[in-house]
Amino acid sequence: MKVTFINPPQTNSKYKFIGVVAPPLGISYMAAVLEENGYDVNIIDASALEMTWEDLEDELNGTSPQVVAITALTPTIQQARKTAQLVKKISPETTVVMGGYHPTFNHQEVLKTDYVDVVVMGEGEYTMLELVQTLENGGDLSHVRGIALEGQVNPPRPLITNMDALPFPARHLLPMDHYKMLNMKTGMATMITSRGCPMQCSFCASAALHGPKLRLRSPENVVDEMEHLVRDHHVGIIAFMDDTFTLNHRMVEAICDEIKKRDLDVFWGCTARVDTLSADLLEKMRGAGCITLFMGVESADQQMLDATSKNITIEKIRQAFQLSKKYKIRTIASVVLGMPGDTKESIKRTVNFVRELNPSYAVFSLATPYPGTRFYKESVEKNLIKVKDWSKYTLIAPVLETVDCSLEELRNLQYKAFRNFYLRPGYLLRQAWIDGPILLKTVAGVIREVI
Repeated sequence: MKVTFINPPQTNSKYKFIGVVAPPLGISYMAAVLEENGYDVNIIDASALEMTWEDLEDELNGTSPQVVAITALTPTIQQARKTAQLVKKISPETTVVMGGYHPTFNHQEVLKTDYVDVVVMGEGEYTMLELVQTLENGGDLSHVRGIALEGQVNPPRPLITNMDALPFPARHLLPMDHYKMLNMKTGMATMITSRGCPMQCSFCASAALHGPKLRLRSPENVVDEMEHLVRDHHVGIIAFMDDTFTLNHRMVEAICDEIKKRDLDVFWGCTARVDTLSADLLEKMRGAGCITLFMGVESADQQMLDATSKNITIEKIRQAFQLSKKYKIRTIASVVLGMPGDTKESIKRTVNFVRELNPSYAVFSLATPYPGTRFYKESVEKNLIKVKDWSKYTLIAPVLETVDCSLEELRNLQYKAFRNFYLRPGYLLRQAWIDGPILLKTVAGVIREVI
Protein backbone atom coordinates (compact mmCIF):
# COMPACT_ATOMS: atom_id res chain seq x y z
CA MET A 1 0.00 0.00 0.00
CA LYS A 2 1.32 3.44 -0.97
CA VAL A 3 0.94 6.36 1.44
CA THR A 4 1.60 10.04 0.70
CA PHE A 5 1.92 12.68 3.41
CA ILE A 6 1.28 16.30 2.44
CA ASN A 7 2.17 19.59 4.09
CA PRO A 8 -0.20 21.85 2.08
CA PRO A 9 0.79 24.99 0.17
CA GLN A 10 0.91 27.80 2.71
CA THR A 11 0.87 31.56 2.43
CA ASN A 12 0.37 32.35 6.12
CA SER A 13 3.03 30.41 8.03
CA LYS A 14 3.43 31.88 11.50
CA TYR A 15 7.17 32.63 11.33
CA LYS A 16 8.03 32.55 7.62
CA PHE A 17 8.24 36.35 7.56
CA ILE A 18 11.26 36.32 9.92
CA GLY A 19 13.07 33.79 7.79
CA VAL A 20 11.97 30.54 9.41
CA VAL A 21 10.99 27.62 7.17
CA ALA A 22 10.86 24.47 9.28
CA PRO A 23 10.49 20.82 8.27
CA PRO A 24 7.14 19.19 9.16
CA LEU A 25 8.36 16.93 11.98
CA GLY A 26 5.01 15.29 12.72
CA ILE A 27 4.44 13.73 9.29
CA SER A 28 8.16 12.92 9.04
CA TYR A 29 7.90 10.79 12.19
CA MET A 30 4.78 9.05 10.89
CA ALA A 31 6.43 8.39 7.53
CA ALA A 32 9.43 6.84 9.31
CA VAL A 33 7.22 4.49 11.33
CA LEU A 34 5.38 3.36 8.19
CA GLU A 35 8.64 2.84 6.30
CA GLU A 36 9.99 0.83 9.22
CA ASN A 37 6.97 -1.44 8.79
CA GLY A 38 7.50 -1.98 5.08
CA TYR A 39 5.17 0.60 3.50
CA ASP A 40 5.89 2.65 0.38
CA VAL A 41 5.85 6.24 1.63
CA ASN A 42 6.57 9.70 0.27
CA ILE A 43 6.19 13.25 1.57
CA ILE A 44 5.18 16.34 -0.40
CA ASP A 45 6.18 19.48 1.51
CA ALA A 46 4.29 21.85 -0.75
CA SER A 47 4.86 24.74 1.65
CA ALA A 48 8.65 24.55 1.67
CA LEU A 49 8.72 23.95 -2.09
CA GLU A 50 6.36 26.94 -2.59
CA MET A 51 4.14 24.82 -4.82
CA THR A 52 1.12 26.22 -6.58
CA TRP A 53 -2.09 24.19 -6.62
CA GLU A 54 -1.27 23.23 -10.20
CA ASP A 55 2.16 21.99 -9.09
CA LEU A 56 0.56 19.91 -6.36
CA GLU A 57 -1.99 18.45 -8.76
CA ASP A 58 0.78 17.44 -11.17
CA GLU A 59 2.72 15.82 -8.33
CA LEU A 60 -0.32 13.87 -7.11
CA ASN A 61 -1.15 12.71 -10.63
CA GLY A 62 2.24 11.05 -10.73
CA THR A 63 2.03 9.23 -7.36
CA SER A 64 -1.36 7.40 -7.19
CA PRO A 65 -1.33 6.66 -3.44
CA GLN A 66 -4.04 4.58 -1.76
CA VAL A 67 -3.85 6.79 1.35
CA VAL A 68 -3.11 10.51 1.58
CA ALA A 69 -2.48 12.06 4.99
CA ILE A 70 -2.60 15.86 5.30
CA THR A 71 -1.28 17.88 8.22
CA ALA A 72 -3.12 21.02 9.35
CA LEU A 73 -2.72 23.86 11.80
CA THR A 74 -5.51 26.31 12.53
CA PRO A 75 -4.39 29.02 10.04
CA THR A 76 -3.73 26.40 7.35
CA ILE A 77 -6.94 24.37 7.68
CA GLN A 78 -8.42 25.94 4.56
CA GLN A 79 -5.37 24.92 2.51
CA ALA A 80 -5.60 21.44 4.04
CA ARG A 81 -9.27 21.17 3.01
CA LYS A 82 -8.43 22.37 -0.50
CA THR A 83 -5.68 19.74 -0.65
CA ALA A 84 -8.17 17.04 0.41
CA GLN A 85 -10.60 18.23 -2.27
CA LEU A 86 -7.83 18.07 -4.87
CA VAL A 87 -6.94 14.50 -3.86
CA LYS A 88 -10.57 13.36 -4.15
CA LYS A 89 -10.89 15.06 -7.53
CA ILE A 90 -7.88 13.14 -8.85
CA SER A 91 -8.64 9.85 -7.11
CA PRO A 92 -12.08 9.51 -5.46
CA GLU A 93 -11.17 6.07 -4.06
CA THR A 94 -8.13 7.35 -2.14
CA THR A 95 -8.61 7.42 1.63
CA VAL A 96 -7.95 10.97 2.85
CA VAL A 97 -6.68 11.34 6.40
CA MET A 98 -6.15 14.62 8.24
CA GLY A 99 -4.24 15.24 11.45
CA GLY A 100 -2.45 17.89 13.45
CA TYR A 101 -3.49 20.40 16.09
CA HIS A 102 -6.58 21.79 14.40
CA PRO A 103 -8.17 18.49 13.28
CA THR A 104 -7.45 16.97 16.69
CA PHE A 105 -9.57 19.57 18.46
CA ASN A 106 -12.06 20.26 15.65
CA HIS A 107 -12.59 16.80 14.18
CA GLN A 108 -16.36 17.20 13.81
CA GLU A 109 -15.92 20.38 11.76
CA VAL A 110 -13.22 18.75 9.59
CA LEU A 111 -15.31 15.64 8.89
CA LYS A 112 -18.32 17.67 7.73
CA THR A 113 -16.74 17.95 4.28
CA ASP A 114 -16.98 15.18 1.70
CA TYR A 115 -13.21 15.18 1.21
CA VAL A 116 -11.88 13.92 4.57
CA ASP A 117 -12.53 10.29 5.51
CA VAL A 118 -10.59 9.99 8.78
CA VAL A 119 -9.13 12.34 11.39
CA VAL A 120 -6.10 11.23 13.40
CA MET A 121 -6.25 12.79 16.86
CA GLY A 122 -3.18 13.48 18.98
CA GLU A 123 0.15 11.73 18.48
CA GLY A 124 -0.18 10.02 15.14
CA GLU A 125 2.74 7.62 14.64
CA TYR A 126 1.18 4.37 15.81
CA THR A 127 -2.39 5.47 15.08
CA MET A 128 -1.41 6.00 11.46
CA LEU A 129 0.32 2.63 11.35
CA GLU A 130 -2.71 0.78 12.71
CA LEU A 131 -5.01 2.75 10.41
CA VAL A 132 -3.02 1.81 7.28
CA GLN A 133 -2.74 -1.82 8.37
CA THR A 134 -6.51 -1.97 8.94
CA LEU A 135 -7.26 -0.39 5.55
CA GLU A 136 -4.86 -2.77 3.81
CA ASN A 137 -6.49 -5.81 5.42
CA GLY A 138 -10.07 -4.59 4.89
CA GLY A 139 -10.60 -4.41 8.66
CA ASP A 140 -13.03 -2.46 10.79
CA LEU A 141 -11.88 1.13 11.44
CA SER A 142 -14.07 1.35 14.53
CA HIS A 143 -11.40 -0.64 16.37
CA VAL A 144 -8.55 1.79 15.56
CA ARG A 145 -7.80 3.89 18.61
CA GLY A 146 -7.08 7.60 18.21
CA ILE A 147 -9.21 8.33 15.14
CA ALA A 148 -12.53 10.01 14.39
CA LEU A 149 -14.89 9.10 11.56
CA GLU A 150 -18.08 10.81 10.48
CA GLY A 151 -20.49 10.37 13.40
CA GLN A 152 -17.99 8.38 15.45
CA VAL A 153 -15.06 9.12 17.79
CA ASN A 154 -12.97 6.11 18.75
CA PRO A 155 -11.26 5.79 22.16
CA PRO A 156 -7.98 7.73 22.44
CA ARG A 157 -4.61 6.05 21.96
CA PRO A 158 -2.25 6.04 24.96
CA LEU A 159 0.67 8.45 24.66
CA ILE A 160 4.01 7.06 23.55
CA THR A 161 6.05 6.34 26.68
CA ASN A 162 9.33 5.10 25.19
CA MET A 163 10.44 8.02 23.06
CA ASP A 164 13.66 6.24 22.05
CA ALA A 165 11.58 3.56 20.31
CA LEU A 166 10.56 6.05 17.61
CA PRO A 167 12.73 5.99 14.49
CA PHE A 168 14.35 9.25 13.43
CA PRO A 169 12.08 11.35 11.19
CA ALA A 170 12.19 10.35 7.50
CA ARG A 171 14.17 13.38 6.39
CA HIS A 172 15.38 11.61 3.25
CA LEU A 173 11.83 12.19 1.98
CA LEU A 174 12.03 15.96 2.61
CA PRO A 175 13.53 18.79 0.51
CA MET A 176 16.19 19.46 3.17
CA ASP A 177 17.86 22.25 1.17
CA HIS A 178 14.69 24.37 1.45
CA TYR A 179 14.64 24.79 5.24
CA LYS A 180 16.18 27.76 7.03
CA MET A 181 16.38 29.51 10.39
CA LEU A 182 16.47 33.32 10.49
CA ASN A 183 17.45 33.27 6.80
CA MET A 184 20.73 31.42 7.53
CA LYS A 185 21.94 29.53 4.47
CA THR A 186 23.62 26.79 6.50
CA GLY A 187 21.70 23.49 6.33
CA MET A 188 19.00 23.51 8.98
CA ALA A 189 16.93 20.84 10.71
CA THR A 190 14.49 20.62 13.60
CA MET A 191 14.40 18.08 16.42
CA ILE A 192 12.62 17.29 19.65
CA THR A 193 14.13 15.81 22.80
CA SER A 194 10.81 15.37 24.58
CA ARG A 195 7.03 15.55 24.37
CA GLY A 196 4.54 16.83 26.90
CA CYS A 197 4.57 19.96 29.04
CA PRO A 198 3.67 20.27 32.74
CA MET A 199 3.25 24.04 32.36
CA GLN A 200 -0.34 25.12 31.81
CA CYS A 201 -0.08 28.40 29.90
CA SER A 202 -3.62 29.30 28.88
CA PHE A 203 -2.76 30.07 25.23
CA CYS A 204 -0.81 26.86 24.43
CA ALA A 205 -2.43 23.67 23.08
CA SER A 206 0.62 21.46 23.49
CA ALA A 207 -0.28 20.00 26.89
CA ALA A 208 -3.72 19.12 25.53
CA LEU A 209 -2.19 17.30 22.56
CA HIS A 210 0.88 15.71 24.17
CA GLY A 211 -0.20 15.56 27.81
CA PRO A 212 1.12 17.30 30.93
CA LYS A 213 3.86 14.75 31.66
CA LEU A 214 7.34 15.38 30.27
CA ARG A 215 8.45 12.30 28.29
CA LEU A 216 12.19 12.42 27.55
CA ARG A 217 14.40 10.75 25.01
CA SER A 218 17.78 9.57 26.27
CA PRO A 219 20.69 12.01 25.76
CA GLU A 220 22.52 9.37 23.70
CA ASN A 221 19.53 8.93 21.39
CA VAL A 222 19.24 12.71 20.95
CA VAL A 223 22.91 13.15 20.04
CA ASP A 224 22.77 10.09 17.77
CA GLU A 225 20.16 11.98 15.75
CA MET A 226 22.24 15.16 15.79
CA GLU A 227 25.23 13.18 14.51
CA HIS A 228 23.04 11.64 11.79
CA LEU A 229 21.91 15.11 10.70
CA VAL A 230 25.46 16.45 10.49
CA ARG A 231 26.88 13.36 8.76
CA ASP A 232 24.07 12.40 6.36
CA HIS A 233 22.29 15.72 5.74
CA HIS A 234 25.18 18.20 6.15
CA VAL A 235 23.20 20.15 8.71
CA GLY A 236 24.97 23.06 10.42
CA ILE A 237 22.11 24.40 12.56
CA ILE A 238 19.58 22.45 14.61
CA ALA A 239 16.48 24.00 16.19
CA PHE A 240 15.08 22.08 19.15
CA MET A 241 11.31 22.45 19.00
CA ASP A 242 10.44 21.13 22.47
CA ASP A 243 7.85 23.21 24.30
CA THR A 244 10.51 23.93 26.91
CA PHE A 245 13.89 22.41 26.10
CA THR A 246 15.47 23.77 29.31
CA LEU A 247 12.86 22.39 31.72
CA ASN A 248 14.97 19.42 32.85
CA HIS A 249 18.48 20.68 33.68
CA ARG A 250 19.96 17.21 34.09
CA MET A 251 18.79 16.24 30.61
CA VAL A 252 20.17 19.41 29.00
CA GLU A 253 23.52 19.01 30.74
CA ALA A 254 23.74 15.37 29.66
CA ILE A 255 23.03 16.34 26.02
CA CYS A 256 25.72 19.04 26.19
CA ASP A 257 28.23 16.60 27.69
CA GLU A 258 27.46 14.06 24.95
CA ILE A 259 27.92 16.69 22.20
CA LYS A 260 31.30 17.64 23.67
CA LYS A 261 32.32 14.00 24.17
CA ARG A 262 31.71 13.28 20.46
CA ASP A 263 33.30 16.58 19.39
CA LEU A 264 30.20 17.28 17.30
CA ASP A 265 30.59 20.44 15.22
CA VAL A 266 27.07 21.90 15.04
CA PHE A 267 25.27 25.03 16.21
CA TRP A 268 21.83 24.83 17.75
CA GLY A 269 19.01 26.82 19.28
CA CYS A 270 16.09 25.97 21.52
CA THR A 271 13.05 27.21 23.36
CA ALA A 272 13.57 28.22 26.98
CA ARG A 273 11.48 29.36 29.91
CA VAL A 274 13.08 32.35 31.57
CA ASP A 275 12.73 30.74 35.02
CA THR A 276 14.70 27.64 34.00
CA LEU A 277 17.98 29.35 33.11
CA SER A 278 21.09 29.73 35.25
CA ALA A 279 24.64 30.93 34.63
CA ASP A 280 26.03 27.40 34.91
CA LEU A 281 23.47 25.96 32.49
CA LEU A 282 23.95 28.69 29.89
CA GLU A 283 27.72 28.40 30.08
CA LYS A 284 27.48 24.67 29.41
CA MET A 285 24.95 25.16 26.59
CA ARG A 286 27.09 27.82 24.90
CA GLY A 287 30.14 25.58 25.14
CA ALA A 288 28.20 22.80 23.40
CA GLY A 289 27.12 24.97 20.46
CA CYS A 290 23.95 26.77 21.60
CA ILE A 291 23.68 30.09 19.79
CA THR A 292 19.98 31.02 20.02
CA LEU A 293 17.26 31.01 22.68
CA PHE A 294 13.58 31.54 21.88
CA MET A 295 11.99 32.84 25.10
CA GLY A 296 8.41 33.74 25.97
CA VAL A 297 8.24 37.24 27.42
CA GLU A 298 4.53 37.64 26.64
CA SER A 299 3.86 40.79 28.70
CA ALA A 300 5.39 43.40 30.99
CA ASP A 301 2.27 43.30 33.14
CA GLN A 302 2.61 40.84 36.05
CA GLN A 303 -1.17 40.53 36.35
CA MET A 304 -1.34 39.52 32.69
CA LEU A 305 1.38 36.91 33.19
CA ASP A 306 -0.49 35.53 36.19
CA ALA A 307 -3.82 35.49 34.32
CA THR A 308 -2.32 33.34 31.55
CA SER A 309 -0.78 30.93 34.12
CA LYS A 310 2.67 31.72 32.73
CA ASN A 311 4.10 31.49 36.27
CA ILE A 312 7.08 33.75 35.65
CA THR A 313 8.02 37.17 36.99
CA ILE A 314 9.23 40.36 35.33
CA GLU A 315 12.50 40.08 37.24
CA LYS A 316 13.08 36.53 35.97
CA ILE A 317 12.58 37.77 32.42
CA ARG A 318 15.21 40.50 32.92
CA GLN A 319 17.68 38.07 34.45
CA ALA A 320 17.29 35.55 31.63
CA PHE A 321 18.05 38.10 28.91
CA GLN A 322 20.98 39.55 30.87
CA LEU A 323 22.49 36.08 31.34
CA SER A 324 22.02 35.23 27.67
CA LYS A 325 23.89 38.38 26.66
CA LYS A 326 26.70 37.50 29.08
CA TYR A 327 27.23 34.18 27.32
CA LYS A 328 26.79 35.71 23.85
CA ILE A 329 23.69 33.70 22.99
CA ARG A 330 21.31 35.24 20.44
CA THR A 331 17.82 35.82 21.86
CA ILE A 332 14.37 35.91 20.27
CA ALA A 333 11.72 37.47 22.49
CA SER A 334 8.18 36.20 21.93
CA VAL A 335 5.50 38.67 22.96
CA VAL A 336 1.69 38.52 23.00
CA LEU A 337 -0.22 41.78 22.54
CA GLY A 338 -3.96 42.14 23.06
CA MET A 339 -4.83 39.48 25.64
CA PRO A 340 -8.17 40.10 27.39
CA GLY A 341 -7.51 42.80 29.95
CA ASP A 342 -4.73 44.39 27.90
CA THR A 343 -5.08 48.12 27.30
CA LYS A 344 -3.31 50.60 25.06
CA GLU A 345 -1.23 51.60 28.06
CA SER A 346 -0.26 48.05 29.07
CA ILE A 347 0.64 47.20 25.47
CA LYS A 348 2.91 50.26 25.27
CA ARG A 349 4.58 49.21 28.54
CA THR A 350 5.21 45.75 27.11
CA VAL A 351 6.71 47.13 23.90
CA ASN A 352 8.98 49.48 25.89
CA PHE A 353 9.97 46.59 28.16
CA VAL A 354 11.06 44.51 25.16
CA ARG A 355 13.18 47.39 23.91
CA GLU A 356 14.73 47.59 27.37
CA LEU A 357 15.55 43.84 27.22
CA ASN A 358 17.14 44.50 23.81
CA PRO A 359 16.95 40.96 22.42
CA SER A 360 18.50 40.02 19.08
CA TYR A 361 15.04 39.65 17.55
CA ALA A 362 11.46 40.09 18.72
CA VAL A 363 8.15 38.66 17.55
CA PHE A 364 5.12 40.74 18.54
CA SER A 365 2.18 38.38 18.11
CA LEU A 366 -1.46 39.33 18.51
CA ALA A 367 -3.40 37.24 21.03
CA THR A 368 -4.93 34.32 19.13
CA PRO A 369 -7.17 31.74 20.83
CA TYR A 370 -6.35 28.41 19.21
CA PRO A 371 -8.76 25.48 19.58
CA GLY A 372 -7.64 23.12 22.34
CA THR A 373 -6.43 25.90 24.63
CA ARG A 374 -8.01 27.23 27.80
CA PHE A 375 -7.76 30.65 26.19
CA TYR A 376 -10.02 29.52 23.32
CA LYS A 377 -12.57 27.99 25.67
CA GLU A 378 -12.74 31.14 27.79
CA SER A 379 -12.90 33.39 24.71
CA VAL A 380 -15.87 31.42 23.35
CA GLU A 381 -17.64 31.43 26.72
CA LYS A 382 -17.20 35.20 27.07
CA ASN A 383 -18.03 35.90 23.41
CA LEU A 384 -14.70 37.68 22.88
CA ILE A 385 -13.93 36.31 19.40
CA LYS A 386 -14.70 38.82 16.67
CA VAL A 387 -13.17 36.98 13.70
CA LYS A 388 -14.09 33.37 12.97
CA ASP A 389 -12.19 32.90 9.71
CA TRP A 390 -9.46 30.38 10.65
CA SER A 391 -7.12 31.70 7.95
CA LYS A 392 -6.80 34.90 10.01
CA TYR A 393 -5.44 32.99 13.03
CA THR A 394 -1.84 33.77 12.05
CA LEU A 395 -0.73 35.80 15.11
CA ILE A 396 -0.53 38.80 12.77
CA ALA A 397 -4.21 39.44 12.10
CA PRO A 398 -6.28 40.57 15.13
CA VAL A 399 -9.22 38.33 16.08
CA LEU A 400 -10.05 39.69 19.55
CA GLU A 401 -10.84 43.15 20.86
CA THR A 402 -9.58 44.24 24.29
CA VAL A 403 -10.94 46.60 26.93
CA ASP A 404 -10.09 49.71 24.94
CA CYS A 405 -8.62 48.45 21.64
CA SER A 406 -10.56 47.73 18.48
CA LEU A 407 -9.25 45.26 15.91
CA GLU A 408 -7.89 48.12 13.83
CA GLU A 409 -6.20 49.72 16.85
CA LEU A 410 -4.54 46.43 17.81
CA ARG A 411 -3.16 46.01 14.29
CA ASN A 412 -1.79 49.54 14.46
CA LEU A 413 -0.18 48.94 17.85
CA GLN A 414 1.47 45.80 16.51
CA TYR A 415 2.74 47.70 13.48
CA LYS A 416 4.25 50.35 15.77
CA ALA A 417 5.82 47.68 18.00
CA PHE A 418 7.66 46.07 15.06
CA ARG A 419 8.63 49.42 13.57
CA ASN A 420 9.91 50.88 16.84
CA PHE A 421 11.92 47.75 17.60
CA TYR A 422 13.48 46.94 14.23
CA LEU A 423 14.01 50.40 12.77
CA ARG A 424 16.21 51.77 15.57
CA PRO A 425 19.58 52.92 14.13
CA GLY A 426 21.48 51.62 17.17
CA TYR A 427 19.81 48.23 16.93
CA LEU A 428 20.41 47.95 13.20
CA LEU A 429 24.11 48.77 13.57
CA ARG A 430 24.64 46.36 16.47
CA GLN A 431 22.77 43.44 14.98
CA ALA A 432 24.17 43.98 11.48
CA TRP A 433 27.66 43.71 12.99
CA ILE A 434 26.66 40.36 14.54
CA ASP A 435 24.40 38.84 11.86
CA GLY A 436 25.25 40.77 8.71
CA PRO A 437 22.94 40.03 5.73
CA ILE A 438 20.75 37.80 7.91
CA LEU A 439 19.46 40.85 9.75
CA LEU A 440 18.66 42.75 6.56
CA LYS A 441 16.61 39.80 5.23
CA THR A 442 14.78 39.46 8.53
CA VAL A 443 13.95 43.16 8.77
CA ALA A 444 12.81 43.15 5.13
CA GLY A 445 10.54 40.19 5.89
CA VAL A 446 9.03 41.97 8.88
CA ILE A 447 8.43 45.11 6.82
CA ARG A 448 6.72 43.12 4.04
CA GLU A 449 4.49 41.17 6.45
CA VAL A 450 3.68 43.70 9.13
CA ILE A 451 4.68 47.25 8.24
